Amino acid sequence: MIDPAIRVEHLTKRFGGRAVVNDVTMEVARGQITGFLGPNGSGKTTMIRVMCGLLTADEGTGTVLGYNLGRDTRAIKAEIGYMTQRFSLYEDLTIRENLDFVAGLYRLRPRRRIVAETLANLGLTARRNQLAGKLSGGWKQRLALAACVMHRPKLLLLDEPTAGVDPKARRDFWDEIHHLAAGGMTVLVSTHYMDEAERCHFVNYIAYGSLVASGTVDDVIAHAGLTTILLEGPVAAINEADRRLRGRDGVDEIAPFGTTLHVVGRDAEALGRAVAAVAEETGTRATPTETSLEDAFIRFMGTSQDNMA
Repeated sequence: MIDPAIRVEHLTKRFGGRAVVNDVTMEVARGQITGFLGPNGSGKTTMIRVMCGLLTADEGTGTVLGYNLGRDTRAIKAEIGYMTQRFSLYEDLTIRENLDFVAGLYRLRPRRRIVAETLANLGLTARRNQLAGKLSGGWKQRLALAACVMHRPKLLLLDEPTAGVDPKARRDFWDEIHHLAAGGMTVLVSTHYMDEAERCHFVNYIAYGSLVASGTVDDVIAHAGLTTILLEGPVAAINEADRRLRGRDGVDEIAPFGTTLHVVGRDAEALGRAVAAVAEETGTRATPTETSLEDAFIRFMGTSQDNMA
């Protein structure tokens, strides 16, 4: 058996006496894209910083690429790429100058050729002389990714990498991530975008510092134990159905989507009775539908305790 790229056991990190990461045990398989899913403030960034050696855990043990998490931080840093939430390259340097600087830090040889190959691989050659500070969000993102992978790391850690970029840039970015993973790179990406989590091979859901679910997207949805019913009809009828369903037995969540309602609950029988009654009262149509990852996300948030409260 091949050891996982990341294995941590009972990892805990505290700030000011509060456990921002609380007794987390998880693995990241080699060659997979693993999503680290959770709301803002859930501890995702802290976990990633511990895994790449920027922070030291207060409790727990772990390995990254076979190296000891607390002891071998220099070796870990040499073999990973870490893309932070905020653009962290020099805005007064050009794209090529930024990559040349990073290549120098990693002592890459032959430096000029590696920079040129990286520019070409990430579609940056035509813009190589543009100042980084003048780039749009999508192009800054692409430059940041280029800087992270030019030394060919075995593990890529991405902390909410697509925040603030347009849908086309997000899709292009994810196509590139899948290309890197197909070449053998392991990727751990934190996100709170459901469509991005669904593009991962495996998902870990963290809420308020605690790991509450792990598995494929289908596994995580099944773990939530929810039933979802779709209500359809005219806008006025849907608005009235929304009002009447609030507080009904069996109804845990109601989410409007245009002229439909997603009605979600843990008790399938009670939910079915409530929706059937309101559908008849309002002249709307009720049909069972698949529970989404977003439904599960809201469910896990609702059952987790805020570690900062």
